[in-house]
Amino acid sequence: MNTQAPSAPAWQQEIYQVLKAGNVKQVAYVPDAGHSHVIRSVIADPDIEDVVLTTEEEGVAVTSGAWLGGQRAVLLMQSSGVGNCVNMFSLLQSCRFPFFTLVTMRGEYAEFNPWQGPMGKQTQAALELMGITVFRADDPDAVGEIVSAGFDAAFEAGEQVAVLLSQSLIGRKKWERSNG
Repeated sequence: MNTQAPSAPAWQQEIYQVLKAGNVKQVAYVPDAGHSHVIRSVIADPDIEDVVLTTEEEGVAVTSGAWLGGQRAVLLMQSSGVGNCVNMFSLLQSCRFPFFTLVTMRGEYAEFNPWQGPMGKQTQAALELMGITVFRADDPDAVGEIVSAGFDAAFEAGEQVAVLLSQSLIGRKKWERSNG
């Protein structure tokens, strides 16, 4: 009997490798299954501080504060969290802080939850309206390159960048009912 956890897909491993190679010192997140490999990897890495948030807009402040303190930080969130951050994104524009976020998408491919649809359909537009450059990853073979390009645009060129990880890339979610 194999009790070892299944290995994460290569594209998920590549995301963590980009963050590690880029000298990220803090990763802020609201727990999300789509980011689970990166979250587990960060928790296990003594060189990166994992910062669990109660709401995504706190992550904008965490990443900005990290930059002011001389560190690189990344925000992991789901597309529904982008709506929570819109007001805080003004901090990025006003202060011109570099910013990098990875966004797992909902409300797209085979979505079962109707509450995810509206924000999922407007995530890219909301980010762009707030001046954030958006890259999108749909192909597992291109994720590493897209994340690396977005990371460099943020931390080498000083831009505000979001990489959207498509719902088809992450896989289909299904509602599970408890029998209790």
